[in-house]
Amino acid sequence: MSRGRGTSTADWGTSTCALTSVRHNAPVSKKIDAALKSLVKALEHHGEVMSDRPVSAKRAGRATEKVRQAASAYTQVVADKTGQPNPFVDFLDPETVQSLRGERDAIATKKTKKHDD
Repeated sequence: MSRGRGTSTADWGTSTCALTSVRHNAPVSKKIDAALKSLVKALEHHGEVMSDRPVSAKRAGRATEKVRQAASAYTQVVADKTGQPNPFVDFLDPETVQSLRGERDAIATKKTKKHDD
């Protein structure tokens, strides 16, 4: 499988292993590990698609959506298993983060009110 621009999978092996295998002797949740592997696979595919010349808008859109879904699944599993926040939130500007937090809090309030009724 080509990784675009003449990079073979052997060249990518170290990076992938570093992301999926190094555990620093700590037990890892099977769900976190599976979500991480899906995220890495989606990112690798995205990189392949973006390396194509010319880049197909349709393929790029599908690849981007796969990354978004995999990242969302990963952050949800991490939050569920560890209580840790979204590791990607720093990539957003402060206004977007504030807006998303407001939306999240509004949804939580709405669910609580619905549950209390």
